[in-house]
Parts: sequence; C-alpha cells; structure tokens
Amino acid sequence: MSAGFLSDVEAMYDRAAVNVDMPDGLSDKIKACNATYVTRFGVRLRGRMFTFRGWRATHSTHSGPAKGGIRYAPNVDQDEVEALAALMSYKCALLNLPFGGSKGALEITPSDWEPFELEKITRRFAQELMRHGFLASATNVPAPDVGTNQQMMMWIADEYRRYKPDDINGMGCVTGKPVTGGGIAGRTEATGRGVQYAIHAFFQSERDRHAAGFESDKLEGQRVIIQGLGNVGSHAAQFLSDDDGCKIIAVIEHDGVVRNADGLDIAALKAHQIATGSIMGFDGGTSDGNGAAALEDACDILIPAALESVIHADNAARIQARLVVEAANGPVTYAADEILRQRGITIIPDMLANAGGVVVSYFEWVKNITHMPFGLMERRQTDREHRILAHSMEKMTGQSFPSEHKGEFLAERGEIDLVRSGLAEMMHQAFDEVSAHAHQSREGAVTLRDAAYEIAIKRISGAYQAIGL
Repeated sequence: MSAGFLSDVEAMYDRAAVNVDMPDGLSDKIKACNATYVTRFGVRLRGRMFTFRGWRATHSTHSGPAKGGIRYAPNVDQDEVEALAALMSYKCALLNLPFGGSKGALEITPSDWEPFELEKITRRFAQELMRHGFLASATNVPAPDVGTNQQMMMWIADEYRRYKPDDINGMGCVTGKPVTGGGIAGRTEATGRGVQYAIHAFFQSERDRHAAGFESDKLEGQRVIIQGLGNVGSHAAQFLSDDDGCKIIAVIEHDGVVRNADGLDIAALKAHQIATGSIMGFDGGTSDGNGAAALEDACDILIPAALESVIHADNAARIQARLVVEAANGPVTYAADEILRQRGITIIPDMLANAGGVVVSYFEWVKNITHMPFGLMERRQTDREHRILAHSMEKMTGQSFPSEHKGEFLAERGEIDLVRSGLAEMMHQAFDEVSAHAHQSREGAVTLRDAAYEIAIKRISGAYQAIGL
C-alpha cells in the first residue's frame, strides 16, 4: 500500500507540475527525495537485545530546516516515509512556512511496550538521528504523528539537550512538546482546529460552496461523517459539533462504526473509547462492525482523518458526500481522486486541510528560537486600549457596552487566543489563494488539489532558482 501511496503523491505532483513553468530538469529535482536515512539500532530490554528499524527522510531543504512528524507503526516502510516527506514539502510551501519537508518513522507497535521501555527506545532513536544530522532546530525538526505524542517529543528534546548542551536553540529541535516543556498552547488540537478553519473558509467562498451544491454558508445542521477518532478526528468532530452545530452522524474506527442520525455526542463517545479501548458498544448510537462501508453513507461532509488510501478505486464511485475534507495524509488515492473529480465531488486536499499541525508547530519553533512568549510585548497595551475604547463608546453614546460582547472584548488575550488567531489567518489566507488559483481563467477545470500543488511547486521552484539551481 505504501508503494502505491508514494506513486499516488508523485502522480498528483506530475499532473500539476506540467502547468508550472520551470527550467528543464527542475521538476524532477523537486519531486525527488533528497536523502533518506535508514537506521537499525539495538536497545537492551527485558533481559535481551531488541533491534529496531527506523527512517528519516528529508525531501527538501529549499527554505530552511526540514519539518515533519515521526510516526510509530508496525507496517511503516521507506516508501510511506518518503511520500509523507514530499507532502510536507508541498504543504509548507503552500502555507508559506520557512521549512522544507521531512518525515520519520519507527517500525514498532507502541502498545507492545511499557512507557519506560518506549522512553529508552525513543531516546536511542533520537541519538541515531542526531549523529547523522537528522535532528536540530536549524536542520531537521520532528513533531508528533501517528503513534507518537508530546511526551515522546519531550524525550527527544531532552536527549538533544544532553547531547548538545551548548545549543541555545536546542528546545527548537522538535515541536509538539508539552507546554511546560517549551511547547505552545493549542498544539495538540492544532490539526483538528485547522480542519475546522479550512471548512469555514470553504463555506465562506460562495463560488466553491455553490459548486459543491451548498446553498447556505451556515454549517449548522450539516451531516458529517468522521473516519478516525484519534487526535485529529476527535478534535475536528468536537469543534464542528460544539462550535458550528454540525451533526456528526457517524464515526468510523478500525473495528467498526457508530451511527446516530440525530448527531453523536463526541465528548461522550471519546470518553467511551478511552474507557473501553473501542468506540463499539457506545450507547449513544448504533454500532456496526463494517466500518469501511460507512464511508459510503449519505452525508454532506466526509472527513477521513486516519490513514492513507481509505478512499480508492473500488469505493470512490459509491461515495455520497458533497465535500471530502482530507484531514489525514493521502486518504484519497490518485485513481479515486480522478473518479471523484469526474463525479463533481469537491475535495479540500490534505496539504491544505491538515496543515494546522505544522502551522502551530511553526509558532512553537519561533517561540523556542526567539526565547520569548507570544504576546509578551503587546498584550497589556492591547488590553488597555480595549478598555479605553469600551469606556469611550459608553461615554459618547450614553449606553452600556452590550453585555453579550463586553466579556469577550475586554478579556485578556492568552497564548491560546493568539495561536488560534494566527492559525485561522493562515488557513483562510491559504484557502483563498488556492480558490483564486483554481478559478482563474484557464482552459480546463482546475481542482483545489491541483491549484494547491501548482502554488506549492511554483514556490519551491522559485526558491531553487533563486540559489542558482
């Protein structure tokens, strides 16, 4: 499957690259992964030596350090890592972030190991990455991905500090750390929040909304199916349900699906999953062991938020959603993308929809290398100006400031507020640019995916040409 994943990413690249004017040979250079490091290291555990295999792929360093997550999974391989690294390059270019693309993985089943054993394994992996130049704030910056979390990122950061205690920017060697360990508020929710903001931007675009068959710009009441209730899917579902009034009518996991036509209580479902290890048997909905079939249920918005290639040539013709939002990396194969395109189903592509994580990772990285919290210099002044403005309005009008807005207007802006504001700005700005490019006057239809790729390729091409390549 992973070899097909890499082929799909390259095919999508090729389809868009023909529309970008580049010098001969540069397109092939951009598409190729610069370097992939393969390591096999030993860790003594349980009275014996265990050997683990890991990868770190650097697809591009065209615009600063390479950025990308590390995943722990039993079925990962080099092709999958290189495909994900390529997507990171294009994603960072699309969002105008000063990063190239990278990705890492360790062939392991995390649940097979105790926390103290995972710590030893993770620290050894970090040592291997450091020794070969694949971990540093200036060259290669990992983050959490499937199977990893903020605790593991903290172990990596701490190992780096032990190895290079004189690097003043050492905490920026990895993002997704706990807030108390140099992280940033809002990082855990960032990818799911970014999915929500991408959907907001889509619904605010009249031409895109109408093209997909949505008459209203309101999200309230829209029927949503979420595939994957991990970190990304659970946050996206919670935000869309609580903030926007969407009805999450089905949640799909590896062992089945839970449905409720009136909308699932996401917080209760997540609590059930944590308590039992499964979404199945949740009393707020109907359970069915055939989760894959639920991708074909009628809905307004389908959000695949787990692994790649879940929508493929065999089921794409039966997808009934009007809008597919790729919260996971590569959930739609190239063949499925062609089928959905022909059927007129709109896709918000992964390199835009799930970019929230790397955007907030960028904020964390900047916080680490500047050694200054966001808002420190201006927060008090801004709060003071708001109070003066509210008082002046009351004095001029002779009326009290509306109570329903006064609390929010006068509330102090914490780091989480600034992070969400910055994330919303970057997601909306990127969507607007992609939409404008997709609708520009050109022969033939241009999807949001092709537009996103073309913008990203053009920026990477420009960066390479600027240095003489």
